[in-house]
Amino acid sequence: MDAHLHFHPIDTNSLNQAVRDNVAQALREDIGDGDISASLIGPTTQAKARVITRQPGIFCGTLWVDEILEQIDASVKINWQVEDGDSLVAEQVLFELQGNARSLLSAERNMLNFVQFLSGTATRTAAYAALLAGTNTQLLDTRKTVPGLRLAQKYAVKCGGGSNHRIGLFDAFLLKENHILAAGGIRQAVLAAQTNHPGKPVEVEVEDLRELGEALDAGADIALIDNFSLTDTATAVELSRGKMLLEASGGIDRETIVAIAKTGVDFISCGDLTKEVMPLDLSMRFLLD
Repeated sequence: MDAHLHFHPIDTNSLNQAVRDNVAQALREDIGDGDISASLIGPTTQAKARVITRQPGIFCGTLWVDEILEQIDASVKINWQVEDGDSLVAEQVLFELQGNARSLLSAERNMLNFVQFLSGTATRTAAYAALLAGTNTQLLDTRKTVPGLRLAQKYAVKCGGGSNHRIGLFDAFLLKENHILAAGGIRQAVLAAQTNHPGKPVEVEVEDLRELGEALDAGADIALIDNFSLTDTATAVELSRGKMLLEASGGIDRETIVAIAKTGVDFISCGDLTKEVMPLDLSMRFLLD
Protein backbone atom coordinates (compact mmCIF):
# COMPACT_ATOMS: atom_id res chain seq x y z
CA MET A 1 0.00 0.00 0.00
CA ASP A 2 1.19 3.53 -0.80
CA ALA A 3 1.50 5.46 2.45
CA HIS A 4 1.59 8.76 0.57
CA LEU A 5 -1.97 8.35 -0.72
CA HIS A 6 -3.71 8.75 2.58
CA PHE A 7 -2.81 12.24 3.80
CA HIS A 8 -3.39 15.22 1.58
CA PRO A 9 -1.01 18.21 1.39
CA ILE A 10 -1.97 21.65 2.64
CA ASP A 11 -3.97 23.48 0.00
CA THR A 12 -2.06 26.56 -1.18
CA ASN A 13 -5.12 28.79 -1.19
CA SER A 14 -6.04 27.72 2.33
CA LEU A 15 -2.50 28.37 3.54
CA ASN A 16 -2.39 31.83 1.99
CA GLN A 17 -5.72 32.72 3.57
CA ALA A 18 -4.51 31.42 6.93
CA VAL A 19 -1.39 33.60 6.66
CA ARG A 20 -3.51 36.69 5.99
CA ASP A 21 -5.80 35.84 8.90
CA ASN A 22 -2.89 35.06 11.27
CA VAL A 23 -1.23 38.38 10.51
CA ALA A 24 -4.41 40.46 10.66
CA GLN A 25 -5.24 39.06 14.10
CA ALA A 26 -1.70 39.54 15.37
CA LEU A 27 -1.58 43.16 14.21
CA ARG A 28 -5.02 43.91 15.67
CA GLU A 29 -4.03 42.72 19.12
CA ASP A 30 -0.58 44.35 18.99
CA ILE A 31 -1.06 47.70 17.27
CA GLY A 32 -4.70 48.28 18.15
CA ASP A 33 -5.63 51.86 17.24
CA GLY A 34 -2.00 52.94 16.78
CA ASP A 35 1.63 52.36 17.75
CA ILE A 36 2.24 55.21 20.20
CA SER A 37 5.94 54.39 20.62
CA ALA A 38 6.63 54.47 16.88
CA SER A 39 4.74 57.77 16.64
CA LEU A 40 7.65 59.44 18.45
CA ILE A 41 9.72 59.00 15.28
CA GLY A 42 9.38 61.52 12.48
CA PRO A 43 6.74 60.41 9.95
CA THR A 44 9.16 60.55 7.00
CA THR A 45 12.22 59.11 8.75
CA GLN A 46 13.78 56.26 6.77
CA ALA A 47 15.73 53.37 8.26
CA LYS A 48 17.47 50.10 7.48
CA ALA A 49 17.34 47.02 9.71
CA ARG A 50 18.77 43.53 9.84
CA VAL A 51 17.29 40.42 11.47
CA ILE A 52 19.64 37.68 12.68
CA THR A 53 19.33 34.41 14.56
CA ARG A 54 21.42 33.95 17.68
CA GLN A 55 21.24 30.16 17.50
CA PRO A 56 21.23 27.38 14.88
CA GLY A 57 18.02 25.83 13.61
CA ILE A 58 15.73 25.38 10.62
CA PHE A 59 14.14 28.50 9.16
CA CYS A 60 10.43 29.00 8.57
CA GLY A 61 8.34 32.14 8.19
CA THR A 62 8.80 33.98 4.88
CA LEU A 63 5.07 34.05 4.13
CA TRP A 64 4.21 35.64 7.47
CA VAL A 65 6.94 38.28 7.33
CA ASP A 66 5.98 39.26 3.77
CA GLU A 67 2.33 39.52 4.79
CA ILE A 68 3.11 41.65 7.85
CA LEU A 69 4.92 44.15 5.64
CA GLU A 70 2.10 44.04 3.10
CA GLN A 71 -0.48 44.87 5.76
CA ILE A 72 1.59 47.52 7.57
CA ASP A 73 3.48 49.19 4.72
CA ALA A 74 3.89 47.60 1.31
CA SER A 75 6.57 50.14 0.38
CA VAL A 76 9.10 48.55 2.78
CA LYS A 77 11.75 46.67 0.84
CA ILE A 78 12.93 43.29 2.08
CA ASN A 79 16.07 41.43 1.03
CA TRP A 80 15.75 37.77 1.97
CA GLN A 81 18.97 35.92 2.80
CA VAL A 82 17.31 32.56 3.55
CA GLU A 83 14.42 30.39 2.38
CA ASP A 84 11.96 28.25 4.33
CA GLY A 85 13.60 24.95 5.22
CA ASP A 86 17.16 26.32 5.24
CA SER A 87 19.56 25.26 7.98
CA LEU A 88 20.78 28.18 10.07
CA VAL A 89 23.95 28.90 12.01
CA ALA A 90 24.28 31.29 14.94
CA GLU A 91 24.58 34.97 13.98
CA GLN A 92 23.32 34.31 10.45
CA VAL A 93 21.45 37.14 8.72
CA LEU A 94 17.90 36.15 7.84
CA PHE A 95 16.69 39.27 6.06
CA GLU A 96 17.31 43.00 5.72
CA LEU A 97 14.72 45.77 5.57
CA GLN A 98 14.64 49.30 4.21
CA GLY A 99 11.79 51.76 4.54
CA ASN A 100 9.82 54.02 6.83
CA ALA A 101 11.22 53.80 10.37
CA ARG A 102 7.78 53.80 11.97
CA SER A 103 6.71 50.88 9.80
CA LEU A 104 9.80 48.84 10.67
CA LEU A 105 9.26 49.42 14.38
CA SER A 106 5.58 48.50 14.24
CA ALA A 107 6.35 45.34 12.28
CA GLU A 108 9.32 44.20 14.37
CA ARG A 109 7.77 42.17 17.16
CA ASN A 110 5.24 40.33 15.02
CA MET A 111 7.86 39.45 12.41
CA LEU A 112 10.08 38.02 15.13
CA ASN A 113 7.19 36.25 16.87
CA PHE A 114 6.10 34.33 13.78
CA VAL A 115 9.61 33.50 12.59
CA GLN A 116 10.96 32.39 15.95
CA PHE A 117 7.93 30.22 16.74
CA LEU A 118 7.59 28.60 13.30
CA SER A 119 11.35 28.12 13.03
CA GLY A 120 11.26 26.51 16.46
CA THR A 121 8.59 24.11 15.21
CA ALA A 122 10.63 23.30 12.09
CA THR A 123 13.78 22.85 14.16
CA ARG A 124 12.15 20.41 16.57
CA THR A 125 10.68 18.47 13.65
CA ALA A 126 14.08 18.26 11.95
CA ALA A 127 15.62 16.75 15.08
CA TYR A 128 13.03 13.95 15.08
CA ALA A 129 13.16 13.49 11.30
CA ALA A 130 16.93 13.02 11.42
CA LEU A 131 16.44 10.05 13.74
CA LEU A 132 14.27 8.35 11.11
CA ALA A 133 16.84 8.71 8.33
CA GLY A 134 17.47 5.34 6.71
CA THR A 135 14.05 3.95 7.65
CA ASN A 136 10.86 3.80 5.59
CA THR A 137 8.79 5.39 8.34
CA GLN A 138 7.20 8.81 7.83
CA LEU A 139 7.15 11.30 10.70
CA LEU A 140 3.67 12.80 11.17
CA ASP A 141 2.37 15.76 13.11
CA THR A 142 -0.97 15.81 14.97
CA ARG A 143 -3.85 18.21 15.68
CA LYS A 144 -2.11 19.29 18.91
CA THR A 145 -1.39 22.75 17.56
CA VAL A 146 -1.76 26.27 18.93
CA PRO A 147 -5.38 27.37 18.32
CA GLY A 148 -5.52 29.58 15.24
CA LEU A 149 -2.11 28.45 13.98
CA ARG A 150 -2.99 24.97 12.67
CA LEU A 151 -1.84 25.50 9.08
CA ALA A 152 1.11 27.63 10.15
CA GLN A 153 2.51 24.88 12.36
CA LYS A 154 1.76 22.15 9.85
CA TYR A 155 3.61 24.16 7.21
CA ALA A 156 6.54 24.49 9.62
CA VAL A 157 6.54 20.71 10.15
CA LYS A 158 6.94 20.27 6.40
CA CYS A 159 9.82 22.76 6.41
CA GLY A 160 11.49 20.65 9.09
CA GLY A 161 11.25 17.43 7.07
CA GLY A 162 8.09 15.98 8.61
CA SER A 163 4.78 15.08 6.99
CA ASN A 164 1.26 16.25 7.75
CA HIS A 165 -1.42 14.04 9.24
CA ARG A 166 -5.00 15.16 8.62
CA ILE A 167 -5.49 18.91 8.69
CA GLY A 168 -8.65 18.77 10.80
CA LEU A 169 -11.82 16.85 11.49
CA PHE A 170 -13.03 17.26 7.91
CA ASP A 171 -10.45 15.62 5.63
CA ALA A 172 -9.95 12.15 7.15
CA PHE A 173 -11.47 9.87 9.77
CA LEU A 174 -9.65 8.97 12.97
CA LEU A 175 -12.01 6.77 14.95
CA LYS A 176 -11.02 6.72 18.59
CA GLU A 177 -12.36 4.88 21.62
CA ASN A 178 -15.36 7.15 22.14
CA HIS A 179 -16.35 7.09 18.45
CA ILE A 180 -16.17 3.30 18.47
CA LEU A 181 -18.15 3.01 21.71
CA ALA A 182 -20.88 5.34 20.46
CA ALA A 183 -21.08 3.58 17.08
CA GLY A 184 -21.39 0.12 18.64
CA GLY A 185 -18.00 -1.28 17.68
CA ILE A 186 -15.11 -1.03 15.24
CA ARG A 187 -16.90 -2.71 12.35
CA GLN A 188 -19.96 -0.49 12.73
CA ALA A 189 -17.85 2.67 12.99
CA VAL A 190 -15.78 1.86 9.90
CA LEU A 191 -18.86 0.94 7.86
CA ALA A 192 -20.60 4.18 8.82
CA ALA A 193 -17.51 6.20 7.88
CA GLN A 194 -17.17 4.49 4.51
CA THR A 195 -20.88 4.93 3.80
CA ASN A 196 -21.20 8.55 4.89
CA HIS A 197 -18.01 9.84 3.26
CA PRO A 198 -16.73 7.39 0.64
CA GLY A 199 -13.18 8.12 -0.44
CA LYS A 200 -12.12 9.70 2.86
CA PRO A 201 -9.30 7.80 4.60
CA VAL A 202 -10.56 5.77 7.55
CA GLU A 203 -8.14 5.32 10.43
CA VAL A 204 -8.99 3.40 13.59
CA GLU A 205 -7.23 3.69 16.93
CA VAL A 206 -6.66 0.24 18.43
CA GLU A 207 -5.43 -0.64 21.89
CA ASP A 208 -4.39 -4.28 21.39
CA LEU A 209 -3.89 -6.96 18.73
CA ARG A 210 -7.48 -8.14 19.00
CA GLU A 211 -8.77 -4.71 18.06
CA LEU A 212 -6.18 -4.58 15.28
CA GLY A 213 -7.74 -7.74 13.85
CA GLU A 214 -11.17 -6.12 14.02
CA ALA A 215 -9.90 -3.07 12.14
CA LEU A 216 -8.38 -5.33 9.48
CA ASP A 217 -11.60 -7.30 9.09
CA ALA A 218 -13.62 -4.08 8.88
CA GLY A 219 -11.53 -2.78 5.98
CA ALA A 220 -9.94 0.24 7.67
CA ASP A 221 -7.25 2.02 5.68
CA ILE A 222 -4.97 2.71 8.65
CA ALA A 223 -4.69 1.53 12.23
CA LEU A 224 -3.31 3.79 14.93
CA ILE A 225 -1.55 1.50 17.38
CA ASP A 226 -1.50 3.36 20.64
CA ASN A 227 1.21 2.67 23.22
CA PHE A 228 1.96 -0.83 21.88
CA SER A 229 5.03 -2.65 23.16
CA LEU A 230 7.81 -3.18 20.63
CA THR A 231 6.92 -6.88 20.45
CA ASP A 232 3.25 -6.18 19.74
CA THR A 233 4.19 -3.44 17.27
CA ALA A 234 6.33 -5.90 15.31
CA THR A 235 3.47 -8.43 15.36
CA ALA A 236 1.04 -5.75 14.16
CA VAL A 237 3.36 -4.96 11.25
CA GLU A 238 3.39 -8.61 10.16
CA LEU A 239 -0.40 -8.98 10.49
CA SER A 240 -1.10 -5.79 8.53
CA ARG A 241 1.52 -6.04 5.80
CA GLY A 242 -0.04 -5.32 2.40
CA LYS A 243 -3.51 -5.00 3.91
CA MET A 244 -3.56 -1.90 6.07
CA LEU A 245 -1.15 0.90 6.96
CA LEU A 246 0.10 1.31 10.52
CA GLU A 247 0.69 4.46 12.53
CA ALA A 248 2.43 4.24 15.90
CA SER A 249 1.65 6.82 18.57
CA GLY A 250 1.95 7.29 22.31
CA GLY A 251 5.18 7.39 24.27
CA ILE A 252 7.11 8.78 21.29
CA ASP A 253 10.28 10.66 22.16
CA ARG A 254 13.87 10.83 20.95
CA GLU A 255 14.78 7.76 23.00
CA THR A 256 12.02 5.50 21.65
CA ILE A 257 11.38 6.63 18.08
CA VAL A 258 14.19 4.73 16.36
CA ALA A 259 13.30 1.35 17.85
CA ILE A 260 9.65 1.84 16.91
CA ALA A 261 10.56 2.78 13.33
CA LYS A 262 12.73 -0.32 12.98
CA THR A 263 9.65 -2.52 13.50
CA GLY A 264 8.51 -1.38 10.05
CA VAL A 265 5.51 0.84 10.85
CA ASP A 266 4.48 3.19 8.06
CA PHE A 267 4.01 6.26 10.23
CA ILE A 268 5.00 7.61 13.62
CA SER A 269 2.96 10.56 14.89
CA CYS A 270 4.32 12.85 17.55
CA GLY A 271 2.48 15.67 19.30
CA ASP A 272 5.77 17.07 20.61
CA LEU A 273 6.52 18.51 17.17
CA THR A 274 3.96 21.26 17.65
CA LYS A 275 3.31 21.49 21.38
CA GLU A 276 6.82 21.32 22.88
CA VAL A 277 8.34 24.12 20.79
CA MET A 278 11.40 26.16 21.80
CA PRO A 279 11.37 29.37 19.72
CA LEU A 280 14.61 30.44 18.09
CA ASP A 281 16.34 33.47 19.61
CA LEU A 282 16.19 36.26 17.02
CA SER A 283 17.18 39.92 17.01
CA MET A 284 16.44 42.95 14.82
CA ARG A 285 18.82 45.89 14.79
CA PHE A 286 18.68 49.19 12.95
CA LEU A 287 21.71 49.87 10.73
CA LEU A 288 23.55 53.18 10.58
CA ASP A 289 24.52 54.51 7.16
